[in-house]
Amino acid sequence: MTEEDPREQIRAMLEQMLGPEGAEEALRALEASGMDPAAWSASGMPLDPAQMQAAMAQMRQMLAAGDDDDSRWKMAHDVARQVAHSGGDPSVRADEADSVRSLLSVADLWLDAATELPPSGGQHLALSRAEWVERTLPTWRQVAEPVGASVAEALTKLTDPDQLAEQGMALPPMAGLDISSMMRTMGSLSFAMQVGQAAGTLSREVFGGTDVGLPLLPQPALALVPANVNEFAEGLDAPPEEVRQFLAVREAAHARLFTHVPWLRAYLLGAAEEYASGIEFDLEQMEEAIRGIDPTDMDQLRSALAGGIFAPHRTAEQDQVLLRLETALALIEGWVEEVTATAVAPHLPHAVPLREMLRRRRAAGGPAEDTFRTLVGLELRPRRARDAATLWATIGRERGTAARDEFWAHPDVIPTPEDLDSPTDFLARREANAAEESEIDAALAAMLEGTLGTEEGSHGDDDASGEPGSPDDPGSPENPQT
Repeated sequence: MTEEDPREQIRAMLEQMLGPEGAEEALRALEASGMDPAAWSASGMPLDPAQMQAAMAQMRQMLAAGDDDDSRWKMAHDVARQVAHSGGDPSVRADEADSVRSLLSVADLWLDAATELPPSGGQHLALSRAEWVERTLPTWRQVAEPVGASVAEALTKLTDPDQLAEQGMALPPMAGLDISSMMRTMGSLSFAMQVGQAAGTLSREVFGGTDVGLPLLPQPALALVPANVNEFAEGLDAPPEEVRQFLAVREAAHARLFTHVPWLRAYLLGAAEEYASGIEFDLEQMEEAIRGIDPTDMDQLRSALAGGIFAPHRTAEQDQVLLRLETALALIEGWVEEVTATAVAPHLPHAVPLREMLRRRRAAGGPAEDTFRTLVGLELRPRRARDAATLWATIGRERGTAARDEFWAHPDVIPTPEDLDSPTDFLARREANAAEESEIDAALAAMLEGTLGTEEGSHGDDDASGEPGSPDDPGSPENPQT
């Protein structure tokens, strides 16, 4: 066994909890305390009792530093920036910033002819990858934090001494550490670090502030990441300037929707949070998976973690929330696709192939989908975006852009999953439903007025017994009105 083997065992275990960047940072901190990985046994624990004490002291210090929400998310922020910088993160040059502002200004001019929604306003931003992390990480935290809380709670229950004792199991004492408390803190810290690593990875792929379909920027603004846009444009069968302008129009279209549909941001983020906060873990399955595992044996622990013992399962309520969220994301992507196509058609010769290229990229998936599927269990790929684009195109063709955009007025009137099943018949179904609802409303009104089933105007000629033409009826021949 080489001297590097024990260190690699520890690093691999920490990586399962903290991610690659966080694992290296934690391992360097432990080594700084005077621990020698070359002296560790194959189980990964120090042979020297003094080193054991040093290791536990350093672990307590690291956990204490991340024992509150702000501290652990500060660590996640640092990891995200490290990942963003990996492989290079060129600063935005002045000429690049000027070019981005010009692209976004032109995008707004073109969109004026394609939608009734006005420009979003706000800044026109040219962001480096690290700057993208700075501006979007608070939203990632808002969406993902409920899952981190669920993970921490599951780990706490799993290592509760009383619960383990009932099952005839026990964790060995570890230099005075409260194992249950440590696992809660480590679970929260681990999750935050993974979110940070994922955000850093995304920063190397995204074009702007809206690629994932969620409003990541807290304030109205238009943003592009020139380094990523330029890398993406290289090698495509379209002039790079057309690609840049096309992506700028998409960014501006997203921003108009998120800015001028007041309920949309809260609707999306609320659904994502509701889904995440409802995540549950099968503790019996987790207990079965770790039964017989020696917590000091890092090979066994690592194998259990890699085996997915913390995989969440969805409830029926979550399935409903997920359907609502996926439908909204598809409608957003379909609307942006249709509006962008309309806006660029007179100006970009390669508009059609660029649209198809973005569709293929979406169908193949990307970092956003992988991130949310891994961290939160959400599948954010708008699989029905093509159906949604067809629906919006049909409305625009038959009723005009104003009528099309009015469907964003309230969440109760946006198209439903059933509407996406047959998008070309959407208007006909809505009209038929409206007519049916109008008849029901008229019948209810008549019932409340007591006129249901009577001839129009006849209710004014009926007597109290409902027998028209009785002798007491002032309009009868036997009792003519004077």
